[in-house]
Amino acid sequence: MDYLADVLASGHTQGDGPFTDRAQELIDRILGTTGSLLTTSCTHALELAWAVLDCGAGDEVIVPSFTFSSGAISVLQSGATPVFVDCDSRTGNIDPAEVGPAIGQRTKAILTMHYAGAASGIRELRGIADEHGLALVEDNAHGLGATYDGTKLGTIGDVSVQSYHATKNVQAGEGGSIYFADDAHRERAQIIREKGTDRSRFLRGEVDKYSWVDLGSSYLPSELCAAVLTAQLEAFDEIQAMRMGVWNSYSAGLAEWAELFGPSVELMPLDPLAEHPAHMFYILMTDSDERDRLLKHLHQQDIVATFHYVPLHSSRAGRKYGRLHGDCHRATEFSGRLLRLPLWAGMTDGDVERVIDAVRSFR
Repeated sequence: MDYLADVLASGHTQGDGPFTDRAQELIDRILGTTGSLLTTSCTHALELAWAVLDCGAGDEVIVPSFTFSSGAISVLQSGATPVFVDCDSRTGNIDPAEVGPAIGQRTKAILTMHYAGAASGIRELRGIADEHGLALVEDNAHGLGATYDGTKLGTIGDVSVQSYHATKNVQAGEGGSIYFADDAHRERAQIIREKGTDRSRFLRGEVDKYSWVDLGSSYLPSELCAAVLTAQLEAFDEIQAMRMGVWNSYSAGLAEWAELFGPSVELMPLDPLAEHPAHMFYILMTDSDERDRLLKHLHQQDIVATFHYVPLHSSRAGRKYGRLHGDCHRATEFSGRLLRLPLWAGMTDGDVERVIDAVRSFR
């Protein structure tokens, strides 16, 4: 509230003020990078990525079928076509073994999303992208602060995007950010996100006036959003510790219950090299019927558990606008088995125990 009052008192409510600078600095500190740029959303960050990478009509981008619609919509907005490929059956992440065969003469880039902030196959994807001369874009909307084999997620791809939507670990209601490994890409991104002008260079004193120099849109968030995000990022370690406490309680408290159902029921499987940020805790039930019965059981006890993405290849818009590689049957199965438990930083021990007891009572 103090930060919001500061913004309103300053008269500088548009973007690229001191809170924008501070938020970007804190994001870079978490990622171990330099040059992150705030955007109005993670969707807009993806749109900005395809614009800078010059994706357009006639191009194709390989997209995981099991991801949020923004992955495909942003590609379509560029004029390119999303090509849906299947996921790993345990983690929900794009399967590198499916990516290679999906690459064709029109392929421009590979999009990977770290589902639940728990990476898998990212090194293989990096190798495939390098072998074929393709850009690798990391959708790290779930993974701020996570690592894979000691490397921060959001630093392995040529481009990475973050989300600060209200559902994320740190949030500004709506918001995102983008990071480019290439300095030239980063400079062009500053122009595109500021309506195609070189205003950022003007603010740095590099030109005496700014003008329209490239394609662009309005991807810069207000200082009010940046102020809220700054406060959240300053509390990042505290927020993460609280979320991890909830995640660990679920993992320990439900382990015996899961074993009663045998190997077909799993508590959020993890790649042994992956360190996740406790963005979510999910259970993979035997099949969709059993998942739905558990959802109903929890809802009857006023516990809001939920499913997640409908695979893009099977959605109405996906069938109309995208192209399917293979049958993506694992994405369909993963989506049908998955159930997410409530998880947020403010959950009390009593809240967590109530959820655990409710799940344990399901037979």
